[in-house]
Amino acid sequence: MEQQTKKQTAGFFNFIKSIYNKGIKENNKTLTNTTASQAKDNVKDIVFWGNGDTFKLISKASSVKEGWMKSTKAMEIEGVGCVVQVTTQQVNNVAEALTFVPNVRIEEFYGRDESVVSRRLIKIQK
Repeated sequence: MEQQTKKQTAGFFNFIKSIYNKGIKENNKTLTNTTASQAKDNVKDIVFWGNGDTFKLISKASSVKEGWMKSTKAMEIEGVGCVVQVTTQQVNNVAEALTFVPNVRIEEFYGRDESVVSRRLIKIQK
């Protein structure tokens, strides 16, 4: 009986793994965009209304091969704080959280070509 249960369990996990791998192979989403202009270049049918960069990317990690992405974005309300959005995507499953962080602002760091290379949230100096 115990061996039968092990076979059933192994069969179940192989079935789940095949569904998961199929989802990764069918996932044609672009996970590497960091700005609205980059998304416009990479996603041919994207449509924006308003400022596509209202939320600025703070950090992002992704794996196209494994089909996952995690990001943190923030929308600054000048002098007040930031609305922060955290997104986790695994294949076709997405989870998001949104919160307001008072008394912080977005600080940007620039590369030699004057493009933004990173951002972070820092306390507003009063």
